Amino acid sequence: MADSCAGASPLLSLTVLVVWLLLVGALSVGQLLLGTLLAVILPLLAQRLRQDRARMRAPLVALKLAGVVLWDIVVSNVQVARAILGREIRLRPGWVWIPLDIENPHGIATLAGIITMTPGTVSSSLSPDRRHLLVHFLDLDDRDAQIAQIKQRYEAPLREIFR
Repeated sequence: MADSCAGASPLLSLTVLVVWLLLVGALSVGQLLLGTLLAVILPLLAQRLRQDRARMRAPLVALKLAGVVLWDIVVSNVQVARAILGREIRLRPGWVWIPLDIENPHGIATLAGIITMTPGTVSSSLSPDRRHLLVHFLDLDDRDAQIAQIKQRYEAPLREIFR
């Protein structure tokens, strides 16, 4: 464990240091030393809380997925705004259990986060066997199409990234 803690995450340590300096709003020797101390200690403490480390593969797939998610967030924002602010339309909210093929817990958590970040949808629950994710749709007109879209646009790349 010592070697994994010593190099817990240089990026996390750098982030802690930068955030600390931004929060205090001062670049003094004392704040730099305190920030460096926090940048070493906090990742070590956080490492003890982690049961399983995420192993990401296929960085190009992850980059493409990030682009898809950002695009979907923009499009969904427009669609939700149009539905709420535009002329009155009949929304058909609904709950759907999405069957999951992905088994990696980090991949499942990422999928749930993507769904929740996309306006008009929110992931609500994971079945005890981790095989189904309960999702609420603001406007659910075709249950099967929504399931297929989530599986194709998000779950398939996540399965490749977290295989």
